[in-house]
Amino acid sequence: MKTRPLIFDAHLDLAMNALEWNRDLTRPLAEIRSSEVGKKDKPDRANGTVTLPEMRRGGVGICVATLIARVEHNAYSPVAGWRSQAQAWAQTQGQLAWYRAMEEAGEMVQIRDTIGLEKHLARLNSAGQDEKVPVGYVLSLEGADSVLSLDHLTRAREQGLRAIGPAHYGPGVYANGTDASGGFNTKGRELVKEMDRLGFILDVTHLCDECFWEALELFHGPMWASHQNCRALVPHMRQFSDDQIKTLITRGAVIGSALDAWMLVPGWVRGKTTPQSANLLLEQFVDHIDRVCQIAGNAQHAGIGSDLDGAFGNEQTPADLDTIANLSKIPDMLTARGYKASDVDLIMHGNFINFLKRAWK
Repeated sequence: MKTRPLIFDAHLDLAMNALEWNRDLTRPLAEIRSSEVGKKDKPDRANGTVTLPEMRRGGVGICVATLIARVEHNAYSPVAGWRSQAQAWAQTQGQLAWYRAMEEAGEMVQIRDTIGLEKHLARLNSAGQDEKVPVGYVLSLEGADSVLSLDHLTRAREQGLRAIGPAHYGPGVYANGTDASGGFNTKGRELVKEMDRLGFILDVTHLCDECFWEALELFHGPMWASHQNCRALVPHMRQFSDDQIKTLITRGAVIGSALDAWMLVPGWVRGKTTPQSANLLLEQFVDHIDRVCQIAGNAQHAGIGSDLDGAFGNEQTPADLDTIANLSKIPDMLTARGYKASDVDLIMHGNFINFLKRAWK
């Protein structure tokens, strides 16, 4: 029987890394890093942290895996995107094809409903310590720019898409995200209402404040924040204020804390600050988890949405994290802070699993 704790990671850009970074995520991480030495086309070359073998080594048996392709609205935008919605849609379809290839290879298994979730959990619980079990994944769309129409939204649902974050960085086709402002446009309000009708999970991550509050009025179904930290600890609109966190808790949401360094400590400068110079350790990550728990008054709304290799590597993560397998250090850190074993289990996997069971009931 397995002895290492199960980890549910609520945000991983696996297909993006496979296709845009050209990483074979079935291979050993050391091999991928070695192959990237000297390359400069991406900011995190030779510093990647995520592969499927590393996920298994650390006990990351379930994740929320993304499709991601934003539309570039400004040719001078610092965040790269595609020139049209059609191109963005095609990119997400290519990413979906990669997940299908991983399923055919026995590397991953898509989880679409409670039956599939229970089946995968049973397989994880019965597997031997060295048995290779496919990584379970729930398919999510980070930024809705690639949704060409409401008909395409229905098509994506049929393909197994289960969660959508309407915005990413900047202004989007439907909503405004990080470093932008303003509410949903008419198309965005229609999208959110149709998401509600079709039974999607609304991911409020990346929504600017105006869109966040408007989304709570428009959407009445299940919502989570897959990878979002606390504004009280790191002041930036990318994080949530305590009031936003309190409101999400009243809606039954789970908030996954993220590991991107600039979201963990104030004053991080990309490309200049290092984990060592900032004295950044996993304990600061646990600070964000703990704050959600303190606001809630319990451990039922906090989780992990690492965002590892979301266009950054271990040059921009805590110094004591080398690979995603090091998420397995977190239970002991929570225990040292006085969290009961049952609460640790909730944070590491239980909260997101229970959320899905409620959402899919």
